[in-house]
Amino acid sequence: MTEILILFYSKNGSTEALAREISLGADSVKGVSSKLRTVPPVSASYEASGENVPENGPPYIEKQDLFDCDGLIMGSPCRFGNMSAELKYFIDTTSNEWLNNALSGKPAGLFTSSSSLHGGQESTLLTMAIPLLHHGMLITGIPFSEKELSSTTKGGTPYGPSHVSSINPGSTLTADEISLARALGKRVARIASKLK
Repeated sequence: MTEILILFYSKNGSTEALAREISLGADSVKGVSSKLRTVPPVSASYEASGENVPENGPPYIEKQDLFDCDGLIMGSPCRFGNMSAELKYFIDTTSNEWLNNALSGKPAGLFTSSSSLHGGQESTLLTMAIPLLHHGMLITGIPFSEKELSSTTKGGTPYGPSHVSSINPGSTLTADEISLARALGKRVARIASKLK
């Protein structure tokens, strides 16, 4: 079985909603299963503020998940055009996994959400790509053959699916956003299956 790891941080639920749609897309490919994982919150006083086990939602990621997966799709809310501190904190602790080629040669995709249409979605996706490139991953986006890229009036970029919450936490994804999220899940799943 080919395993796609979907790693994300979500504070208000929008990024998690995209993660779940991406998971459905990956799971729709024969011989593929997805695994949802998140990272713990961090505090401004540099103290760990997350519990060892999250109260609800997906479990926290373990470093072994990076070795076990055949592909990775990573998501974060936009934070001033960059990934969240929580996700960056986790990525910054993966030197051992980098040294041991845990992700090298595996396909990767990216996704994000923001509260405004011009909230830095594309730059956030690009900043998440940089550490994955250092890990030796093969970054894939969404091709314009996905017609929703040309019709969406909310989220969605060739760099990866996105959602615009319009400052409404928990707002529902549009049909175009759902379609693009599932398309990325399928795309990474198919590539991972072929590479495996």
